[in-house]
Amino acid sequence: MEVQVPAERVEKAIDEKLKSMSRTVRLKGFRPGKVPVKVIRQQFGQQVRQEVLGDVMQSTFAEAVVQHKLVPTGGPRIEPISVEQGADLKYRAIFEVFPEIELKGLEDIKVTRPTAEVTPADVDAMIENLRAQRPQFNAVEREARETDRVTVDFEGTIDGEPFEGGKGENIPVVIGEGRMLADFEAGLKGVKAGEEKTIELTFPEGYHAAALAGKTARFAVKVRSVEERQLPELDEEFCKSYGVEEGGIARLREEVEENMRRELGEAIRVRVKNQVLEGLLETNPVEVPKSLLESQVRELQIDAARRMGVQDASQIPPAEAFQDAARRRVALSLLLNEVIKTAKLEVDQGRVRERFEELAQQFPNPNEALQSYQANPQIRRQMEASVLEDQAVEWLLERAKVNEEAATFKELMNFGA
Repeated sequence: MEVQVPAERVEKAIDEKLKSMSRTVRLKGFRPGKVPVKVIRQQFGQQVRQEVLGDVMQSTFAEAVVQHKLVPTGGPRIEPISVEQGADLKYRAIFEVFPEIELKGLEDIKVTRPTAEVTPADVDAMIENLRAQRPQFNAVEREARETDRVTVDFEGTIDGEPFEGGKGENIPVVIGEGRMLADFEAGLKGVKAGEEKTIELTFPEGYHAAALAGKTARFAVKVRSVEERQLPELDEEFCKSYGVEEGGIARLREEVEENMRRELGEAIRVRVKNQVLEGLLETNPVEVPKSLLESQVRELQIDAARRMGVQDASQIPPAEAFQDAARRRVALSLLLNEVIKTAKLEVDQGRVRERFEELAQQFPNPNEALQSYQANPQIRRQMEASVLEDQAVEWLLERAKVNEEAATFKELMNFGA
């Protein structure tokens, strides 16, 4: 955009700046506040002119974008065209604007909503899982088998040479738990306490220690003990270990089922929401402004570096890895903002409070946690944005083609009967 500002406006702004300075500037030979404007102009004229030109460019750019109903995504790059004294000021402003979006195809969004129930058999499976989290191990003299805990010393070599991380002493390994390489665990089946054995295995190509990936190693293993897993009885003590002080097994089952229903409902909600958002993207392609994309990529890089514990800036993951995710986030943000504007949605403060109350219940003092959450402006803004996004998804869902499909708890949660 090219902007032209009358010379009179520029000169008037310069004169006003110089007059203002004459009342505050201190110069030798003049009393404070009595320095003539002519002297001020001689001393500071060029400096004031440059400052005023910058101010005028900023203010007139803001006026121009309002006049032309443009919404910049960020500040402009200013290229002066004419800044000669006595002539009109002319400059070129280069900037990105938010794309104009006209929502379409909302009725073409297709959503499959799974329907499922938590069955008694699913609850049984979860109870068994809880038992498996509180095992006891008792020494046995028989051969080791699945679910046994085998405690071993081992030393690994590759081509006859030891390698870093290849040695361990008094290491407990539960067969079938998957915490060691599958071939190592499988090699422990059938061993007895006091036995020595050699296990040969090949590290996977994608192994986290790159120096070992794809290489074959031999482990000299000495078995210290073999212990059989014994699950706890379903009794009052077991229930108390999971916070159920009264009501016994019946109350434990009720609480487990309540949690499973809540988790199932959230899983279904997330599935439906993801389908709605994907449908919105497919029916409304958006050209993402470069400045917004770059900003989102930087956010994702910093977040990834923080999670990885990276402190050296040179080790931050490359921007290329985040391009697609950043483009999707920005496009969805633009589209959802348009949905909110089109539907004239406002944040449901009742739902915001409900969300805070749910979070607060996780703490020993819920009331104190609730007050802390609500008093934090940043957390409140984040919660309001989340609730408003859900409201927008619900508005879209009312217009989408929704088909219900029967499913099971296990299919949706990857766990259950």
